[in-house]
Amino acid sequence: MSLVAFTAVATVTLLLCIVTGPDRDNLEEFYTGFGRLSPMGNGLAVAGDYISAATVLGTGGIIALTGYDGVVLALSTALSLMLLMFLLAEPLRNAGRFTMGDALARRMPGRAVRIAACATTLTALVPLMLVQLAGTGDLLAFLLGFTSQGFKTGCVVALGALMISYAAIGGMKGTAVIQIVKMVMLLGSGTVVAGLLLHRFDWNPGTLLATAARQSDAGSAYLKPGMEFTDSPLPRMDMISSQLTVVLGAACLPHVTMRMYTARHAREVRRSMTWAVSSVGFFALIVSVVGIGATALLGRSAITAAHPQGNTAYLLGARAAFGPTMSTTEALLFTTVTTALFLTLLASVAGAILACANSLAHDVFAYGRRQLGERAELRTVRITALAVGAPAIVLATLVQHRNLQPLVTLSFCLGASALAPALVYSLFWRRFTRAGLMWTLLGSTAVCLALMTGTNLVSGSPGSAFPGHDFNWFPFTTTGIVSVPLGFLFGWLGTVLTPARSAAEQRRRYEAVEEWILAGAVRRTDPGAVRQTDHGAVRRTDPRAVQQTDPGAVQQPNPAPER
Repeated sequence: MSLVAFTAVATVTLLLCIVTGPDRDNLEEFYTGFGRLSPMGNGLAVAGDYISAATVLGTGGIIALTGYDGVVLALSTALSLMLLMFLLAEPLRNAGRFTMGDALARRMPGRAVRIAACATTLTALVPLMLVQLAGTGDLLAFLLGFTSQGFKTGCVVALGALMISYAAIGGMKGTAVIQIVKMVMLLGSGTVVAGLLLHRFDWNPGTLLATAARQSDAGSAYLKPGMEFTDSPLPRMDMISSQLTVVLGAACLPHVTMRMYTARHAREVRRSMTWAVSSVGFFALIVSVVGIGATALLGRSAITAAHPQGNTAYLLGARAAFGPTMSTTEALLFTTVTTALFLTLLASVAGAILACANSLAHDVFAYGRRQLGERAELRTVRITALAVGAPAIVLATLVQHRNLQPLVTLSFCLGASALAPALVYSLFWRRFTRAGLMWTLLGSTAVCLALMTGTNLVSGSPGSAFPGHDFNWFPFTTTGIVSVPLGFLFGWLGTVLTPARSAAEQRRRYEAVEEWILAGAVRRTDPGAVRQTDHGAVRRTDPRAVQQTDPGAVQQPNPAPER
């Protein structure tokens, strides 16, 4: 039954991508869908991009095995999106057009800024893609009862090709529709499973928690902080580092922020983010109940026997909720749960591929020495979707037998250490300069890569990526406690070391667009305003360069580039 459901979902979602994708060669339609989604639809699409398969399976496993620490992690993901809503969403929508490179280049035009933004985007998202692509083989093998390595590799290749098709054909709107379907299925099936689990314990959360603590082999420690970090030399600091990384990094990843540019005006951004935060917060409660319920009904040993890191705990908890035997209706409900997870894998990777392809095509190739026309840029973005996806598929088949948790952690560390400081400084600090931005993006990326190799996720422990080696020298599981302060420090240092004349010119450039970035307001209304490109070529504003604004608002022209 699961195989039939998976095939049907893959076919239907591909058809949806084709039907809802761009009707013609128009950049605005491919990159933003003309802002046609309602706030609820856009909010569900944001939540869909935000909740990846790694979030569902990885967080579910941590909750099942560590209890309190896992629940805090789940709630931290919702908090991260809430920070995006209150702090960055509206300025990002005002500053950006299609990509994060657009948002950063609003006040600092230049090809170097766009290339640095693209490099950071790829470095942050490719590891996340690898983890989820590699996980498709394991997940389908677990659900369908296969153990062959060849079957797992075939699943990775076939589904990877499908994910590339979603991104290249559907564009922003097509992938958004898939994310909406995914969220409806995930929330609907998860609500049913959580309800059944609570019903098994007479709707008494206290009984559920007490039983889970007893079955966890940890007793009362299961309900107290610190169980996840018992092997760390500095457990409290390690927990703070992990929470800092998740709260600052999760919502700043480019495949999430790109959804801000699809809103037509600031009010829609606020309403969309309200839906997104509500959906993610509700799912955090669902995955917490299911993860704890899995431990309460099955015990820790059964969960670790199925997967050492507990990544199948969500599925095991859902299966246990229906009891030892299932009726036809219950079997259909469980199939819905597995299909929702299958669609989560497809949609998550498709969103990441789209973000990487958009950044490569728009920030690197479209702003090259020869600027591309609309049709050429659209052709380029579809080719780059293949250029990003195909190597990711090959790499995923090579590393699928290893523990890939370090790659997920690396993505979040880069979001917190490089992207978050860059966005906060670029959107809000008048004195911030191009040198500060480059130091933040490139310096923080280098620090994260260097520190991550020394964590116990990479070596030095039985569950690490390289268990037979030990080059563990960094005492924390994540790099956040060191790399996040360094990210902000790099931005400050690069700014204060910028020559005074250049810094003053860049400050004037920011002040020219400050009102537009922070409030969507313009200083002067000039329908015939000229726009200067990143190379300084002056041309009149054309429709594809105009951002969707509130009715009656006029696009603020880009400031003159630094010479």
